[in-house]
Amino acid sequence: MPPVPSRRIALSFALVFVLGVVAVAAGIWRYGYQQALGQLAQRAEADLALASDRLTTRLQVYRELAVLTADHPVLRGLEAPGRRRAAQAMLLEVADKTGALDIVYADASGRVLAAAQGVIGPDLADTGYFRRALHGALGAEHGLAGPARGGPARVGPEQAGPEQAAPDRRRAYYFAAPAFGPDGAVIGALVVVADVEDVERSWRGSLPAVFFVDERHEVFIANRSDLLFWHREPGQLGLTPPGGRALPFSTTRSGGHEIWRLDWGQYLPRQALHLTRDLPLVGLTGEILVDVAPARRLAGLQAATVAAICLAFGAVLFLVTERRRALAQANARLEVRVADRTRALSQTNAMLRREVAERQEAEAALQQAQADLVQAGKLSALGQMSAGISHELNQPLMAIRQFADNGAAFLDRGQGEKVAENLSRIADMAARMARIIKNLRAFARNESEPMGKVDLVQVIDSAVELTAARLRADAVQLDWAAPAAALYVWGGEVRLAQVFVNLINNAADAMAGGVVRRIAITIADEEAQLAVHVADSGPGIADPDRIFEPFYTTKEVSGEEGMGLGLSISYGLVQSFGGNIRGTNASTGGAVFTVELERCRQERAA
Repeated sequence: MPPVPSRRIALSFALVFVLGVVAVAAGIWRYGYQQALGQLAQRAEADLALASDRLTTRLQVYRELAVLTADHPVLRGLEAPGRRRAAQAMLLEVADKTGALDIVYADASGRVLAAAQGVIGPDLADTGYFRRALHGALGAEHGLAGPARGGPARVGPEQAGPEQAAPDRRRAYYFAAPAFGPDGAVIGALVVVADVEDVERSWRGSLPAVFFVDERHEVFIANRSDLLFWHREPGQLGLTPPGGRALPFSTTRSGGHEIWRLDWGQYLPRQALHLTRDLPLVGLTGEILVDVAPARRLAGLQAATVAAICLAFGAVLFLVTERRRALAQANARLEVRVADRTRALSQTNAMLRREVAERQEAEAALQQAQADLVQAGKLSALGQMSAGISHELNQPLMAIRQFADNGAAFLDRGQGEKVAENLSRIADMAARMARIIKNLRAFARNESEPMGKVDLVQVIDSAVELTAARLRADAVQLDWAAPAAALYVWGGEVRLAQVFVNLINNAADAMAGGVVRRIAITIADEEAQLAVHVADSGPGIADPDRIFEPFYTTKEVSGEEGMGLGLSISYGLVQSFGGNIRGTNASTGGAVFTVELERCRQERAA
């Protein structure tokens, strides 16, 4: 037994352990903070992109409005006062419907001939956007709109401020589109004035602090009104209020992210992640400030958790050290028990491996049995339809023989047209027989191809043709109107045909002995799937909850009537396609079976 350590050694060990825990917790905090900042940056980029897209989309509406309205016939010949009044009424109506602050039309000299509101003055000759429109291009500019001549008013840091935008000076975007005369020359320009406050109203307050800085490094648009008209001096990272008094601000970088520390009011975070995004289409730069306090709290929680775990581990380690001798005495007994347990586990593992191999063999046998059962179900259905199919083939054969005899007689008489007519009928009968045989071969085939794109209408047509003889023999009326266009679902063509053959045969069996025998097949076109309804006029389903159980049947079990596996097989096939099948009783009598199938992935994507 080792000597008991002195109190000084124990305290030294405890101090080293605590310092190690602090170091580990600090590392965990830094790592967790960087990870949280990365996730926060991704969300901030998404929010900034969303706000930028909203802004550019709204401004693009006014840009296109200017282009589309510039060549309006009402804006021609405005020298006459009557036409000016009509043009002004039209512009006012368009401004009211689109929310534009003003819409004006000016001639090539800049003189305003018609205006919706008269916000930007009577002369536009000195404005940059108008001069650009006179050169045949789309002019765009932003500033403060108001009584000043022309507009927009340029705002410098010394006089800018939110108060400058109200009540008579409002932030606006100007879009000027040229109007061309018959000879292709520019005869005027249409100017649409977009109200920036109306653009901000749709996303203000729904995102973190987002603001847009123009080429003069001035905040022109923001979802926090306190930041409007703040500016950035050359070389400055932060912002300065319009009054010029700098507020507390500093910046650091953490893991490639720019962190602002600021004290700019209660509606802005004290520490914020800062991201930017250029918007050349509108001449602005979008910036966002996202509070990093959640990231710091998350990192602190992770660090505290790790520290608590480490301290708990240290306490456990201390207890383990105290109990070391007792554990050493029990170690010998434990090794004996472990050896015994290891031998038992080895035997158990060997037994488990044998059981796994047996289960795999059983699953393979089950899959083969299921495949054989599906094939047996198809052959059983073919056996039930064999008499009708034989009649379907015998009738064209007898007709072919009769047409051949008639053709020979007409040939002896030299009646070539009659011979050709009989030969044409023989070809039609042969095509009919080939179609029946093709459907039989496809239905009887043991399908092993993977699932894919299947034409549901063609599958139902094939099932209807396979069961037509049996339905005529039983005097069953089938109502089926195939859609004009193909409907594609996800599944296997042969296995899906077997499902509908089983449903039609079961419906015919259920109506045996009934007065009214009618089967109706309809397709319901839903958004993500197609639903096929097979309804009959029989007595209905006695126990809908057990209808799809194997070997459950209400018919006499015999060689002719089957063993009650048709619906169970159909249920398994539809489930393998990712669909669903259910049976219910109709309110008007009879049973309704609904087969829901997924649309083909290409069709759903289209």
